Amino acid sequence: MSRIGKKPVQLPSGVTASVSGQTIEVKGPKGTRSFTATDDVTIKVEENAVQVDPRGSSKRARQQWGMSRTMVQNLVTGVTEGFRKELEITGVGYRAQIQGNVLKLNLGYSHEVNFETPEGVTITSPKNTEIVVEGIDQQLVGQVAANIREWRAPEPYKGKGIRYKDEYIFRKEGKKK
Repeated sequence: MSRIGKKPVQLPSGVTASVSGQTIEVKGPKGTRSFTATDDVTIKVEENAVQVDPRGSSKRARQQWGMSRTMVQNLVTGVTEGFRKELEITGVGYRAQIQGNVLKLNLGYSHEVNFETPEGVTITSPKNTEIVVEGIDQQLVGQVAANIREWRAPEPYKGKGIRYKDEYIFRKEGKKK
């Protein structure tokens, strides 16, 4: 039995869900998101909750049960609160600024890095050493944050680079004489 799958997904006020076949569409104050489940699960909307149940007791059905319930929960969270990733820039002369929908990064290269903001995500830079990525799609927000971090991942000696706000960088000791 899936402990996660057994729990129904509660729909807060202002959020509606509709099921057509294997596709569930959730509408909320921040937008609309949809998810298509596999044929191994059944999705039902009952009053103010969404229930996901497996069809049968095969291993695949049990796997899809918990995963589908989590995906539906992420849809509800996305249209109500949204998702957010915070990045910090560490290093002398390293900075970020927003111009229109382009994130301009100075990361110690001989050129400036221009990162286009994809559709469905908003990027802000409250300080020139902080970047905030927000959106209603958890996967897209995480991927955009990872793509930004990829330009200069933190190095272990001085910790210079772009890192997540809650990330710990294991520091190494330099050479000794």
